Order: sequence, then structure tokens, then C-alpha cells
Amino acid sequence: MPGPRGSSERQGSERSRVVSRIPNVFHFVFGLRPQTEPFHLMHYLCLASCIAVNRPDRVYFHCQHQPWGPFWDIVRPALTIVPLKPDPFITAFRYADPAMDRHRYAHLADVARLEILAAHGGIYADMDTLFVAPLPAALFERTFVMGREPVDFGQPEVMAAGGSLCNAWLAGEPGSPFAREWLARMRESFDGSWNRHSAILPFSLSREHPEWLHIEPQRSFFPFGWDRAGLNDIFTRNVRQLGGIHSIHLWSHCWWDAEARNFTTFHAGRLTPAYVRRARTTYARLARRFLSAGLGEQDLAAWTRERRKALWENSAWRVVDLPARVRRRVGR
Repeated sequence: MPGPRGSSERQGSERSRVVSRIPNVFHFVFGLRPQTEPFHLMHYLCLASCIAVNRPDRVYFHCQHQPWGPFWDIVRPALTIVPLKPDPFITAFRYADPAMDRHRYAHLADVARLEILAAHGGIYADMDTLFVAPLPAALFERTFVMGREPVDFGQPEVMAAGGSLCNAWLAGEPGSPFAREWLARMRESFDGSWNRHSAILPFSLSREHPEWLHIEPQRSFFPFGWDRAGLNDIFTRNVRQLGGIHSIHLWSHCWWDAEARNFTTFHAGRLTPAYVRRARTTYARLARRFLSAGLGEQDLAAWTRERRKALWENSAWRVVDLPARVRRRVGR
């Protein structure tokens, strides 16, 4: 895989010759908890697609615990690794609901991405992103950019605020007023919830200072929702009309764990080289151009085995998830 600097030099684009407000560098934050499993294919394809599609001048990978595994070994030379120190306030925060402690790493990442953009500028994206098309040059002339997300007005706090914005994709110039003000207010608004400081607060700030922020349509970065229909459009259906989409956020926290089955039967174990190479789905079709031929088992036989396993797994889950009265009725 060519390094991002060489790719940018070969591109010779107008943006390379003219200094923009937002530098063409990408930041990723990862490894805020010990890495007990090898670097996943989804994460590899996030970075590979970023480099191929965006031709960045540099890709910074900010991490506390460095990944490992074959996919990491391949992409590592194209990255600039930056050690990451967790925010002391979030590290010491005591959650009212102890169950939220398992999301501490995500809250640490919420702070880290803003500190990075406020200090250095560039583009930040979550690691469950697939890059699809280059960003328009006009976006690099903004001071700060966010995208609209599918809004759940069933949440009282979102309803009270009037909306929310997603921090899974951000771009800004160094020292942008929006990033600095958001960062200054983040700790005072942080209550341990999932989105008050990360989605509702920036929406409120955008109402106070609309001149500080450019908001892209939902289609630019979040074209598919995190609900069952949206996730199926990504992983089990094949959506053809993709005009206006620059990247796709995958909402991995909604489907990663095979045991959760909250929104879809798809899970991290099914996102394999064979799936990417063979499946007729939106994600597989878009991601396969970033998958080298030698990365894992991609032949038809492997894909046939994986499909059979998924069918068996789905059948077993349907039995387990049946209400008790229905299981009794069918004699199970």
C-alpha cells in the first residue's frame, strides 16, 4: 500500500498547491483500552479507503494501546502513530450508572478528537467509516464542518434541544472557534450519558454561532441510519443510488457483538474477506476495491461455508428469541 504522502504528491491537485483553511490530513483515535483481539478487517478497510479515496498528506493514528495482527501489519507503514494520553477528567469521572463505565473509552475519544482538531486542524473520522468519494474542495475552505445525523426525537434530551449533530466525522481549521468553544463547554456538560456532550451540545452551539459551523446534509457522511432498515441497507441489501455520499458511518456499536442482535443479525464475525469479496451488498461492493487479493480467504468455497454458518446461526437465534409461550406452543 503506498504511503499517504506519496499518493498526495502524485495527485498534484489544486488543493496541494493552495493552502486551505482545513489541512488535508486525517486523524483517527483508537486503542483507548487494551487490545485483546487482532485489528479487525473493518478497521483496516477504513484506513485503506481513506488513503485511496482522499489522498491525504498524512494520516495520524492517535492511540494509547497500539493494535496488532496481520491487517495492522499491512496498514501500519502508511500511518503516523501518535501516543495518546487519556483525559484526566473523563478518566476520573464516576458514572451514576456503573454499566456506563464500559463506554468510558468512547467518552475519552470524544475529548481527544476535539483537542486534536483544535490544536492541529484536519479531518477526524471514527474507525467504523468507509470512505466512498473525495471531499469537495469547497469544504476545505470552511472553518469547521459537521454532518447532520438521523435524529431520534424519542429521546427527551434531544427533543428539548431541538436536534443533534454527529461527532463521528469532523473537520476544522487549527484553532477554529467552534472546536475551542465546544471543548471549553464539554466538561461542564458531561454527565456520563452517550450524547449530551457529543451530539446535543454541538447542535446547541450551532444555533448560538451559526457563522462558526458549516453543516453538511445527512447524505454526505451518514446516509444510512443506525436502525434495522439502515443497517440492512449497508450490510444485507445492495443500494445502488449513492450520489452525494462521501463516506458511510457504519454504527458498529449497534451490531458488533454477535450476542446483542438489537438491530440486525449481522455482526463483526461476519465481516470477513470472503464477505467483502463475494457478498452482493452495499458495503461489500464499495469496500472490495480496497481489499487486496492476498488478504485472508476470499474464494467461493470460503464464502459458501460462511453463508451456511450464518443461516444455521440465524435459525438458532430465532428459536432462542421466541417468547416462552410460543416455544411451549411449538413444543420446544
